[in-house]
Amino acid sequence: MSLAFHWFLPTNGDSRHVVGGGHGTPATAFGRNRPPTVAYLSQIARAAEDLGFVGALTPTGAWCEDAWLTTAMVSQHTERLKFLVAFRPGFVSPTLAAQMASTFQRQTGGRLLLNVVTGGESHEQRAYGDFLDKDARYRRTGEFLQIVRDLWEGKTVDLSGEHLQVEDARLARVPDPVPEVYFGGSSPIAGEIAARHVDVYLTWGEPPAQVAEKIAWVRGLAAKEGRTVRFGIRLHVITRDTAEQAWTEAHKLLDGFDPDTVKSVQAGLARSESEGQRRMLALHGGNREDLEIHPNLWAGIGLVRGGAGTALVGSHDEVAERIKEYHALGIDEFVLSGYPHLEEAYWFGEGVLPRLAAQGLWQHPFAPTSAPAAQVPFTS
Repeated sequence: MSLAFHWFLPTNGDSRHVVGGGHGTPATAFGRNRPPTVAYLSQIARAAEDLGFVGALTPTGAWCEDAWLTTAMVSQHTERLKFLVAFRPGFVSPTLAAQMASTFQRQTGGRLLLNVVTGGESHEQRAYGDFLDKDARYRRTGEFLQIVRDLWEGKTVDLSGEHLQVEDARLARVPDPVPEVYFGGSSPIAGEIAARHVDVYLTWGEPPAQVAEKIAWVRGLAAKEGRTVRFGIRLHVITRDTAEQAWTEAHKLLDGFDPDTVKSVQAGLARSESEGQRRMLALHGGNREDLEIHPNLWAGIGLVRGGAGTALVGSHDEVAERIKEYHALGIDEFVLSGYPHLEEAYWFGEGVLPRLAAQGLWQHPFAPTSAPAAQVPFTS
């Protein structure tokens, strides 16, 4: 099975510095360096498409642009790239969400993937009118996915659940193909939901030993449900021709972290109810020292950014080896990003992917239909 790689659309803005935000923290000022216009995001999407990324993740939350609307617009400027659209089940009815997904599939030629985000911050959820506690939100997510999947199968759905109720719900037109569902969560109830309902379980970039534990946990839960689940990982990347060049770039990012900003962000993230976010914070403890927590795995991003806070840093060969290490554990899909997202897509796509292709681990998913996109000049 060929490895699948996804890129990221920075709908909170882009920069040569790390743009913070997420998990209840606002986007940092660096996000204004390259505003998330449709033109700029489409440029990133087209580059990712040409380089061989299967899809592109868009985040969700008050700190970024709406994922549904943004990807619908960007999709019209691409041909084959899929969009891994993050959305929160509590903000829209399951029947409407199923209809939206069906429409997206028809209008884009089947290029929708769904990243279900239950929401780990009660104060942010309340801003949207959602007053359930965290465990209740996960139980609602389970009901939501049950309804949506039944609707996608063409069933007429009647359900009176703990949190959701629909009567005589059905779709006039079902999606073709049915979108795959991606999902992440590290709490016990998150594992239960993943085992019952999702296609791909996503973990943030923890060291391999911790990732192996998560895979075994979810795989075991899924087996009890008579299901199998694929696995993906969310990471940033800083890859260069040499390890020295890559670490120089990482240190440049670290030098740009204002101490007051780090302190403020860490204080905000410490209030997070997300078990995954707690695990991310534990990797660096708010300390700027000893950030290489596993060979080529750097926890510096998490000092100023919520959510995914680790990066693969090294030469193209070293980053390829780390990807192989995660793949050996059971990871088949990699959701990647880097600052700035346009340039880093080229560094990875032209540096790492050919090495994986040469080893038979990856092949370009799209037959080229035109000349490659113009290369971006790089300076180290």
